[in-house]
Amino acid sequence: MNRKLRITVDILMIAILVFIDQLTKKWAVNTLKDSDPVILIKGVLQLYYLPSGNTGAAFGILSGHRVLFLFIAAAVVAVILFLLIRLPMDSRFTVLRILLIFIAAGGIGNMIDRFVLTYVIDFIYFYLINFPIFNVADCYVTVATIALALLILFRYKEEDMKLLEQSVLKKDKTGAAQ
Repeated sequence: MNRKLRITVDILMIAILVFIDQLTKKWAVNTLKDSDPVILIKGVLQLYYLPSGNTGAAFGILSGHRVLFLFIAAAVVAVILFLLIRLPMDSRFTVLRILLIFIAAGGIGNMIDRFVLTYVIDFIYFYLINFPIFNVADCYVTVATIALALLILFRYKEEDMKLLEQSVLKKDKTGAAQ
């Protein structure tokens, strides 16, 4: 697959994931708002519309800092798009590419909510541990970020990291920037 086609596929995958996130949020508003929670696993997992919306990050930190969240999300997505463009075409970086796609899609999904609604729609609730209510975009970001850390720590070797650095910074084999 050539680079232009791969980047097109990456952007299409991001768009599909964002669409799925937005679709689930629309479903949550239409189905769960002003309704009793939908119990998926009694005492463990339920779907519950958060009536006040989430104006902060995880656990409500920095609540009300919409512009800051929009700026951070836009910056992260821009960096990820830059990385996706520069990633080597080598198949050993396919999982890395997919994880970056999920992180970007999650960031965009929540950024859309913050821009349009001023808050993020959350509706998935782990009742068992009283975990903060979250959404599909949060799942994308959280799971992909954990997997990314594990990938970097346990899968990639030093030569893989050097190749990534050379590709991202566009260095030749001597280390000089091009």
